[in-house]
Amino acid sequence: MIQELNNGIFHNEYREQCPAAGDYIIFAKGRSVLVKKDSAEIIFPRFEELHAERVYIYLFQIDINGKMQKFFLGEEGKIPDSLRNDYDYGQQNMFRTMKPDYMAFAGITACQLANWYASVKFCGTCGERLVHDKKERMMRCPSCNAMHYPKISPAVIVGVIDRERNKILMTKYAGREYKKYALIAGFTEIGETAEDTVRREVLEETGVHVKNVRYYKSQPWSFTDTLLLGFYCDLDGDADIHIDEEELSVGEWLSPEEIPTEYDGISLTNEMIMRFKMGME
Repeated sequence: MIQELNNGIFHNEYREQCPAAGDYIIFAKGRSVLVKKDSAEIIFPRFEELHAERVYIYLFQIDINGKMQKFFLGEEGKIPDSLRNDYDYGQQNMFRTMKPDYMAFAGITACQLANWYASVKFCGTCGERLVHDKKERMMRCPSCNAMHYPKISPAVIVGVIDRERNKILMTKYAGREYKKYALIAGFTEIGETAEDTVRREVLEETGVHVKNVRYYKSQPWSFTDTLLLGFYCDLDGDADIHIDEEELSVGEWLSPEEIPTEYDGISLTNEMIMRFKMGME
């Protein structure tokens, strides 16, 4: 999956510091990130290319084969003139396919943090402009001392299995650009356990009841500011599907041989589908 760095270690603890030569500066605008033009690989600007005194926010470090790579966030919407000829904004979905892997993970994670910083400029309690805390990744109000931490939304990915027929419940989203097969997914509500979310989302989207809910693994999914929690469960009773047409365009039971999905190494959804396809679940 995208966060499983080959020969790399992700260090996300906040460290108050300034960038130096060799450090990467990531500029994000909405769901786009500044990258090198016409490059087959992901290349971000380095600090020494900027030629200007600007405000930078420390993001994280990635240790690649013992070499520490540092990443900082550039000022929102401001690109130094020195970069305009060689760099341009690209949509975040490029990080699903472009290499190297650790740069793709850095880019999408930086994009999530940039969007959070852009959304917490003022205190929601008193309206005062927020300042960055010196010790942790948190925005603090200098007036009322309210603390604002990055938002993470938990959601479930669910593989529903019909044990008698050896089939898994596959779906396709309604009204989205993504047209490939997926699994049932949904956000956890306040006061709800992740296991209860599994039961509710499956029933709401397909009309199917489930049992034997069991946790598989999790994935930070910065494309949607989400922490994904993967679960498998078994069909409980009637296998007839009644899809919620506002959420899904397709809902059907597929055997391993019928699944067209191929391994992509990026998403938890893909890994869970492939596990069933290969007879591992």
